[in-house]
Amino acid sequence: VRASSAATTDAPVQAIALDAFPIFDPRPIFALAEEFYPGRGAQLSRAWRTCQFEYTWLRTVAGRYADFWQVTEDALVFAAKTLKLDLDSRRRARLMNAYLELKVWPDVPQTLKSLKASGIRLAFLSNFTSRMLEAGINNSGLEGMFEHVLSTDSVKQFKPSPRAYQMAVDAFGLKTESIAFAAFAGWDAAGAKWFGFPTVWVNRLQSPAEELSATPDVTCNH
Repeated sequence: VRASSAATTDAPVQAIALDAFPIFDPRPIFALAEEFYPGRGAQLSRAWRTCQFEYTWLRTVAGRYADFWQVTEDALVFAAKTLKLDLDSRRRARLMNAYLELKVWPDVPQTLKSLKASGIRLAFLSNFTSRMLEAGINNSGLEGMFEHVLSTDSVKQFKPSPRAYQMAVDAFGLKTESIAFAAFAGWDAAGAKWFGFPTVWVNRLQSPAEELSATPDVTCNH
């Protein structure tokens, strides 16, 4: 996350809403998958991640909500079955609990301090449950850094539902154009851009841009 990313439009940005993964480093989850399934961990991680978000979108469209923790576990079970991997109860619990052990990317603490010092208001806006977000905050010593910790669990709809992004507008009490959104995934950047936020795509995994006709205002890899 770059401190300069706050200036994404001609309108003054007063606040930044951040997805979880521009802040929390998921690589330990991938490493644990590889430890459990040598040579196939990356394959499991990709399948798990893909199914995880497919389930959020399907549940939102169908009106069949389950929180992100449940969706994540369901996706893990399905991915392991698809790949014919033995997911016993120990591995299942360890892989899930890795989400509660996440810490920040190395560049994050100083960047957040710089943003706060410049007067920018900060919030999480994530599909993560509140428990998952608070665990990451506590693991990383970020207590008091965020004015709001917003989980889409509150509105029972996952991003990119407009109701999810509206949470930041309601929490900050600012106009949409005054709130920048920092996304980790290309589809989330597109969703935020469609909603009307000045959008920063923190493309840490250097993924290709989605073909969704929605270009972020800023793209960076940290």
